Amino acid sequence: LGAISVSHRLLEADSKSMRSMNGSRRNSGSSLVSSSSASSNLSHLEEDTWILWGRIVNEWDEWRKKKEKLLKELIRKGIPHHFRAIVWQLLCSATDMPVKNQYSELLKMSSPCEKLIRRDIARTYPEHEFFKGQDSLGQEVLFNVMKAYSLVDREVGYCQGSAFIVGLLLMQMPEEEAFCVFVRLMQEYRLRELFKPSMAELGLCIYQFEYMLQEQLPELNIHFRSQSFLTSMYASSWFLTLFLTTFPLPVATRIFDIFMYEGLEIVFRVGMALLQFNQAELVQLDMEGMSQYFQKVIPHQFDSCPDKLILRAFQVKYNPKKMKSRLEKEYAAIKNKEMEEQIEIKRLRTENRLLKQRIETLEKESAALADRLIQVASKIAIFSLFRCVLTLFLPPFA
Repeated sequence: LGAISVSHRLLEADSKSMRSMNGSRRNSGSSLVSSSSASSNLSHLEEDTWILWGRIVNEWDEWRKKKEKLLKELIRKGIPHHFRAIVWQLLCSATDMPVKNQYSELLKMSSPCEKLIRRDIARTYPEHEFFKGQDSLGQEVLFNVMKAYSLVDREVGYCQGSAFIVGLLLMQMPEEEAFCVFVRLMQEYRLRELFKPSMAELGLCIYQFEYMLQEQLPELNIHFRSQSFLTSMYASSWFLTLFLTTFPLPVATRIFDIFMYEGLEIVFRVGMALLQFNQAELVQLDMEGMSQYFQKVIPHQFDSCPDKLILRAFQVKYNPKKMKSRLEKEYAAIKNKEMEEQIEIKRLRTENRLLKQRIETLEKESAALADRLIQVASKIAIFSLFRCVLTLFLPPFA
């Protein structure tokens, strides 16, 4: 990418996203925020950070290929707000996607998911200024992106939870770019598998996370089991919304930065770090107490120090080879066995139904035969009685 073109795109994306956040993108002027004016109010440290990330964006291919380790460290420390729009697009290779040219045409079409999307939009970041109000710009563009995706991927269509991811993207960039990034995330980051109607991938993630819990926090795992506190009860939203419904946006966005570079591994790491931080308190609580703790205490523990959470997350033991090869195979075997058992149960139920039908048929035939026997017996009895009468009243033959 050329330095001038990428810088221009960065500043243009930033300008558009800022105007979107103010709810006036349609009517705003065409002037762009210049790097000099944007950095004039920054401290020296922030100015240095601005210059560094400007260089990274302009020399993206070189950083991706030759300075990968340093780039990873910088992303873990957090991508500066003004660079997120372009860096997220670069990280997932969404800067020049053919599907972007289809976006305006997709908006003219109707989707079978529209009613469902409309219903959920008001529940997505309800307290955020950009999405407040039924006629807000935020709700309008969120609906557009979700509808467009439901048309390009009819198997998935629309799934609850995905709107939070799209909403975060829309806080950073215009809807066309947000759409392209979301398409890429669904295709390349396991999200599509998570959001399929069967949600089989979510089951696998929960299974893998339970293995980590059992291995690294056995005491807490035993306590959860004793209280029937299932992993899916607290961890499903972690995987489906990437902590966007768990933490305030400043913390959740830091996690999302890392997700854009390292994928779902960060969800496992942060989830396990949270349990490590809170094990002592959780083992003292019953199911109801733990549910309340996850909802009210954990979300605000790192408001002032997200770096503490990130640091602990990367101290968590995580074996990608074991997660990929061994645990995926184990889970597949379990699901296959469950499927075989379900098939067997279905076969037995079918046989049972056929046997019941056969028994009912035999019972009906038996009842009909019994009626016929009664009729025959009645006729024999009448005939015998008639013979007796004849014997009494007629003289014997000579």
